[in-house]
Amino acid sequence: MSEMTIEQPSSKERASRQRIPVAILGATGSVGQRFIQLLAAHPWFRIHEVVASDRSAGKAYGDAADWKLETSLPTEAADLRVRSLGDDLESALVFSSLDASVAGEAEELYASRGCAVVSNSRNHRMAPDVPLLIPEVNCDHLDALKVQKKRRGGKGFIVTNPNCSTIGLAMAVAPIERAHGIDVMHAFTMQAVSGAGYAGVSSFAILDNVVPYIGGEEEKVESEPRKILGRWTPEGFKDAPMKISAHTNRVPVLDGHTICVSLRFRQSEDLRRHFPIEKLIDDVREALVAFRGEPQRLGLPSAPEQPIVLLPDSDRPQPRLDRNAQNGMAVTVGRLRPCPVLDIRLVALVHNTIRGAAGAAILNAELLHARKLLP
Repeated sequence: MSEMTIEQPSSKERASRQRIPVAILGATGSVGQRFIQLLAAHPWFRIHEVVASDRSAGKAYGDAADWKLETSLPTEAADLRVRSLGDDLESALVFSSLDASVAGEAEELYASRGCAVVSNSRNHRMAPDVPLLIPEVNCDHLDALKVQKKRRGGKGFIVTNPNCSTIGLAMAVAPIERAHGIDVMHAFTMQAVSGAGYAGVSSFAILDNVVPYIGGEEEKVESEPRKILGRWTPEGFKDAPMKISAHTNRVPVLDGHTICVSLRFRQSEDLRRHFPIEKLIDDVREALVAFRGEPQRLGLPSAPEQPIVLLPDSDRPQPRLDRNAQNGMAVTVGRLRPCPVLDIRLVALVHNTIRGAAGAAILNAELLHARKLLP
């Protein structure tokens, strides 16, 4: 009797099985597709489940998703069957790119079932025990998870990443806040159409035009950086004591949010009395270039080596030229100069669907894994 030959898995198959299985909520939308793209070759995470609306449920992902990105649809996702929102999931790590109309309830549901929900949606960003996380800036806010998990009575929790413009703004000014403190900040955003989703702004409305209103956006830009740049205490989050005024605009750019920022230092009069403005700008320049955080120290897979890229050119950053800096995970800063009304001013640029959305959430999950906080 001949011996049965058992086919052994290849090294590639073994590596795939060792990666952490993840689910993506809202997988067919614009940010959901970016999650699929960025997770396809991820060394730690494996796309295991995709979840979308009832009209997509039961279909193969390749048939349900109207794929819009510049790269091909990853084969490991194409044949996955789309699951309905609310279905039980095998994955303990869940990425959410759901619309705010359904995200709040769905994320609470999966957290209550013991999942780690890493969300790009706005619903829980300002909750009193939910970290609004940028790992380079406020990784200490993860201490809030102890309180949140205790409240839930289990292992599940929610971590959010900020609004797509807020990430670029908060990262650009974090080194300045640490060095000198910020008292007042004015932010004027020029936001790409991809931030509104594929059907968000018609071509007829945006071509040859600027739309000076994005619903709810100014409120996010004015509130979220204060939580991010603040601190976690045993009594809860304490916001940074700065005042922010924001104008948000939709412009005919495909990807990349540009933010013009003017700010005043917290001890402005004392600083100006002892230091010329040129010296203060040199200090800020050095702080931006030297800025690093926990992701760089740990060598997380999605972490940019240089989270802030400072450009010397007088006409940069520009979305078409600079949005993909460090694989889209860096914030590009330029035009650092004196402000005749406040103290200094600068221009920041962030890729809104990578560092401003899916890439930010993936980096958050990497930090959770590195700190052994995943279920």
